[in-house]
Amino acid sequence: MWIVVVGLAMGILIGLSFPNVLPVSFANYLSIALLAAMDSAFGGIRASLEGKFIPLTFVSGLVSNAVLAALLTYLGNKMGVPLFDAALFAFGFRIFQNLGAIRHALIDRWQKSRVKLHHESV
Repeated sequence: MWIVVVGLAMGILIGLSFPNVLPVSFANYLSIALLAAMDSAFGGIRASLEGKFIPLTFVSGLVSNAVLAALLTYLGNKMGVPLFDAALFAFGFRIFQNLGAIRHALIDRWQKSRVKLHHESV
């Protein structure tokens, strides 16, 4: 899990260190890439909490999600169809699913640690 957190922190620091102004035409691509990265990050955290984290799966998911989302956005722009909205919905839905699973895993760990401490003190 620490790999995901460190990578996310490094990405934020690098992004803040190099202020860059992008053309408005890239706004959809950048926002969908950010959602793809957030989806992968939350998925990685969830997998880590469940003891199923595999770095290669994380990296391949990050790259494939970003490429597919950018491709859908590009094709949608070329066809005049809002495919960006489909990717936006899918990634948004998965982010909230993963966040819910992370919350449940953390609460379960916290409750188990409280029960364990209670039994040790008795």
